[in-house]
Amino acid sequence: MELNEAMKAALEIVKAQAGARPMTEEEITSMVRNVAAGISAAASGEAAVNCEAGSSAPAMDPKKAITENHVTCLCCGKKFKVLTKKHLAVHGLTPEEYRAKYGYKKTQALAAKALVRERRKKMKEMALWLRRKKPAVEAQQ
Repeated sequence: MELNEAMKAALEIVKAQAGARPMTEEEITSMVRNVAAGISAAASGEAAVNCEAGSSAPAMDPKKAITENHVTCLCCGKKFKVLTKKHLAVHGLTPEEYRAKYGYKKTQALAAKALVRERRKKMKEMALWLRRKKPAVEAQQ
């Protein structure tokens, strides 16, 4: 596939993505570049970029990767609300391997701080651990 064709295809893909969610100018240009490179690589038969095979230097400081509103993948530099197993599999990593590679604690959530806080609050409001104990108490009476 010619570079010009790859760029046109990448622009169409990013245009659709930008229509689906708000994106900054930096995200758009970065995404166009990455998608065009991926299309070109796929067309020429090259393997996808793998975090293990790539440079061992992270995209940014691991301490700054998890922020209030997003978490940045240290392999590719993309921003997410949650780093999923599926995304990390693209880089050939499991969440446990990712945490170990970049020095996170085993219990560190790979999600934005605001999202973690919101989920924790909802779980406390639901108090599922109390609902589980009530039937056992009623059965004993």
